Amino acid sequence: MSSTVNYTAEINELREAIKQMEKDFADNDNAFFLCSMSLIIFFMQCGFAFLEAGAVRSKNTTNILIKNLLDSCISVIGYWSLGWAFAFGDSSNSVVGLFIGHTQFFLSGLENYSMFFYQYAFAATSATIVSGAVAERCEFANYIVYSTLISTVVYPILTHWGWHKDGWMHRGIDFSGAGVVHLCGGVISLAAAYIIGPRIGRFSKDGKGEPLEIKGHSVPFVALGGFILMFGFLGFNAGSMGDIAKKGEGEIVALAMVNTILCGAFGALTFLIIHYLTKGKWTLLLTINACLAGMVASCAGCNNMEPWASSFTGIGAGLVYLGLSNMLIKMKIDDPLDAFAVHGGGGLWGMVSASIINRNGVAYAIANAITSNNGPLYCRQAFAQLGWQLICALAITIWSLIWMIPIFLFLKKIGKLRVAPEIEINGLDIYKHGEAAYPLHAYGHGWDEYEPIKDKSMQNYGRLIGNTESGHQLLLDQFLNRTDKRLGSIANGYSSSQYDEERTRARSIYINPSNYEHPEHHSSAKMKIRVPKPVKNKPNTEVTPRTPTMAKSCGDYIANEAHEENSRNIHM
Repeated sequence: MSSTVNYTAEINELREAIKQMEKDFADNDNAFFLCSMSLIIFFMQCGFAFLEAGAVRSKNTTNILIKNLLDSCISVIGYWSLGWAFAFGDSSNSVVGLFIGHTQFFLSGLENYSMFFYQYAFAATSATIVSGAVAERCEFANYIVYSTLISTVVYPILTHWGWHKDGWMHRGIDFSGAGVVHLCGGVISLAAAYIIGPRIGRFSKDGKGEPLEIKGHSVPFVALGGFILMFGFLGFNAGSMGDIAKKGEGEIVALAMVNTILCGAFGALTFLIIHYLTKGKWTLLLTINACLAGMVASCAGCNNMEPWASSFTGIGAGLVYLGLSNMLIKMKIDDPLDAFAVHGGGGLWGMVSASIINRNGVAYAIANAITSNNGPLYCRQAFAQLGWQLICALAITIWSLIWMIPIFLFLKKIGKLRVAPEIEINGLDIYKHGEAAYPLHAYGHGWDEYEPIKDKSMQNYGRLIGNTESGHQLLLDQFLNRTDKRLGSIANGYSSSQYDEERTRARSIYINPSNYEHPEHHSSAKMKIRVPKPVKNKPNTEVTPRTPTMAKSCGDYIANEAHEENSRNIHM
């Protein structure tokens, strides 16, 4: 009898040991899964870097790259110190817990480090979205300020609302961050682009004429960044499952990945076809954006919709991206990367479509109402969910803007939001970082290959010149001096007439950068419209110069020269 009891005890101990081993294996599998997905999501920072670097002009490449590096560094420190505690710290048995966590600051007492790393990668993604909207004219210190605030306060508290079990938005449908990540970053991008203003020359001052399309310098960079982001979105959505060890979780992960790529494909093809029918061009760059918008939209409900339903979400995302991108241009809001159209529009549409086409959504409820006696109940629940999704989207928008708009306005007030016009024209790489991404002659505007970069300093420049007539003349004189030095450094030399032409062109660049910075992209040159030369030697003939963008006080003579040089460039 005693031996039987001993055997029973040993069997029970063996069962407990096996259960513990299974739990340990499951924990290890889940941790490995989360870390693997986190690495893929972190690699998206590389995708954002290449996408943005290729979409800006060569003179701002270093600025974009260091910005993405600092996004990653600042976000991890902010999320480690405060962000994680606000997002996932204990908040039970408290009204405050509906809105914010308040334990595990600096990861004190945290055991699941894989979840922290995963959520940090999300925080860095939300912060880096904004930089594309203010590219090529944003003061570098501004990057540091908004990245810190987004990753430390704005995004973590939204995460607590939507993803913590005690958060007040917990019943919303947002599987992997269409709202808390992308809509948040998108609406902040819109506010930043509006407050900072468009790039010099993007839109005419009088509001007439076609906007100047300021091209980026590297289509291959944009394409590489786009493909990296497409790859990253697969991990972005699949990893939100959190676990992989239980039965059925692997199938959900696979479904999320399938729906993600399908939404991106439908979004890209929808936009590409419409663009070809309206513009007659098979565009690559904008199609990449439309594909990303489709993937953003999939983030809300990719785990709970049939693959055929991805067509609805993807096609809608392509149309939303097209509409918002055109709307911003009509409103004269300069968003170089279409950050709001991709992330804001895609995120909002994703939250709406998830409540329509998911397995318990409005579309299924209407079908059940036709075929079932419980149809009215299903419809009420489905439409209530749709209304809740809209409330959540509105809350995300308001929360993001009430934090960031005052910050941007304050930075603008103290002159730290936007760089000086001279820096914007010549590029941020050299003035702000002292590191050219390419040989100096590729930057144009009078840069000398043999002039030390350290001499190119613009500290306190805006305070020095203000908006006075003498200040603008000082800028022009320095601009022409650099041109003289560049011309003098050329080995073969210039003839007198060539020298005069180059100096006139330098004046034109300063006076009217919208036409002369990239004359090959000017709308008239692109359409190969021959612009008639101004009539000379007729005192009664008026030649109306284009409105100077930066130096209104430099005189009609220089403005007329700029107009004549523009005509000469277009003829050539």
